[in-house]
Amino acid sequence: MQDLEKMTPEVAYWHARDVVKSRWPEAEAVIMSEPEWAFRYARDVVKSRWPEAEALIMSEPEWAFRYARDVIKGRCSEAEAVIMTSPLWAYRFALEVIRGRWIEAEATIMACPEWAYWYALDIIKAR
Repeated sequence: MQDLEKMTPEVAYWHARDVVKSRWPEAEAVIMSEPEWAFRYARDVVKSRWPEAEALIMSEPEWAFRYARDVIKGRCSEAEAVIMTSPLWAYRFALEVIRGRWIEAEATIMACPEWAYWYALDIIKAR
């Protein structure tokens, strides 16, 4: 196996998940260098919240959304502040996590015609 210093977050994640098959503390700093792989590690290896990586994971709307949906399994104010900066992920959060209107994010969603359409159709169920 290659040195940890040369290992990418993706390779470290896969090694932890498929070879170590549990948390791999020595590689966690490497995994925590990219939001996607930190999220996947929390979901698939830690199998619960990973507080040390939450700031990184919640730095990007997509991974904040996925972390709230798949790891926290519900609402999280820290994640929501980031999610609501993206029309796509705000729409998906309202649809998949809140399962209803998300008034605080409607201005962001409505700023993008495509997601405004889907939000009106799927969530508001009106025009």
